[in-house]
Amino acid sequence: MTQIETIPKNNLGQAVGKDLDNWTACPRPMRTTMTGRFCNLEPLVPEVHAAQLFAAFSEDREGRNWTYLPYGPFDSQEQFKHWLQESSCGDDPLFYTVVERRTSEAVGMASYLRIEPVAGVIEVGHIHFSPLLQRTPLATEAMFLMMQRVFDELGYRRYEWKCDNCNEPSKRAALRFGFSFEGVFRQATIYKGRNRDTAWFSVIDSEWSRQKRAFQSWLDPENFDAEGQQKRSLQDCFK
Repeated sequence: MTQIETIPKNNLGQAVGKDLDNWTACPRPMRTTMTGRFCNLEPLVPEVHAAQLFAAFSEDREGRNWTYLPYGPFDSQEQFKHWLQESSCGDDPLFYTVVERRTSEAVGMASYLRIEPVAGVIEVGHIHFSPLLQRTPLATEAMFLMMQRVFDELGYRRYEWKCDNCNEPSKRAALRFGFSFEGVFRQATIYKGRNRDTAWFSVIDSEWSRQKRAFQSWLDPENFDAEGQQKRSLQDCFK
């Protein structure tokens, strides 16, 4: 029998949100490494990671990965390093670089941003996965490690993913990682001289235990054959 959730009401009989009297603000994300089996997420340090990231991003010969980012592409390693020094060393956004454990090479980056500890809301963004990282177990593990920190370590209530509504690969990735589509904010901003309608996705804390089990099942060594190919897809693990 389906249980019907009772909608809270105030003393005037008006419907109101769930009581959160015991809620306390979350800590801000730490500038510390997140360790996985395939990759580590290290706090981004331009002097350490710029050269490796520039080389990895240069594998994208046509520059397709820069299309939906509000910056880049960069003509030189020094130009890219300067941008990192100016833009990626603060606390919001808080940038991490994805380092492949097998090679110890930086192959991508991502960040937490729009961090709201009082409301327990945080966003993942500035995701730039080089061709060396795309469609590999590292990419999935990197997103899992960031989600795990948000929910298990920091206790946030809501984790957001936003992207240009024209960016079909990003929208597919959000759904693959278990985010729910919430809608499109039309004419949300302008970048690179273009309009951007922004697609919104989220995972909330009550959904996390199921998402976590799916990620752990997919990342389990038993889910990969001798050639490193998955036996079950992440979507199958969510079922």
